[in-house]
This record gives sequence, C-alpha cells and structure tokens, in this order.
Amino acid sequence: MSVILIVEDEPFTRELAVICIDEWLHRTLVADDMGSALAIVRSVQSIDALFTDINLKDARLGGCDLAREAITLHPDLRVLYTSGNQATDELRSLFVSRAHFLGKPYTPDQLRIGIDALLGT
Repeated sequence: MSVILIVEDEPFTRELAVICIDEWLHRTLVADDMGSALAIVRSVQSIDALFTDINLKDARLGGCDLAREAITLHPDLRVLYTSGNQATDELRSLFVSRAHFLGKPYTPDQLRIGIDALLGT
C-alpha cells in the first residue's frame, strides 16, 4: 500500500481523487492548499507519491513549488501534477525530475493509469 498525498483546492475534484485512490487500496493524505500540504509533508515519516494541482491559490507556482519542497524532505517522492491548463514546454521546465502530468478533466480510469504509471504498478 502506497501513501499518496493529494493536494487539490477544488472540493469535488479532490473528493473524487480521494475516493478513487482509496478504492485502489492506497492510503491517502489530503490537503486543500499549499500550507496544509507542507504541514503534512513536514510531519509524516513516509510519503510515496504527491498528486497535486499545479494551480494552487496560495502559492505563486503552486504544485511546482510544493513538489520541490516536498522532495527536499522525501527524496524518493514521485510526483503526478494535474491542471486544467495544457502542460507547455515552459511549464514542464518547472516540473521536478521524473514527474508525470495528468490533464483535467480526467476520468477515474485516466487517474488510475496515471497513478499506476507513477508508482510503477
């Protein structure tokens, strides 16, 4: 069972991701903003993956800033970014290495494929 931190500021989208990922027998940690996510990252011993919206309201680069900070504390962390905006080359240049991207809107099947690819399952 992998531990996945889900960071999404849109309640419906966040709840859908939590329900799906829990159903796939992963343990979820949940935050709705960067501040809450950083508190979790700093207080939890082990996080396997971060699934984060890029456009968090309380951060200049949102999920990109969060991922960089989280990796300093959890070096093996895998990252799956999501956004309703297209992942341009300029945006991808801000991603942490080995990150994956899932565009919004996504279906539960697309989310599962993204999570499986991220975790190598």
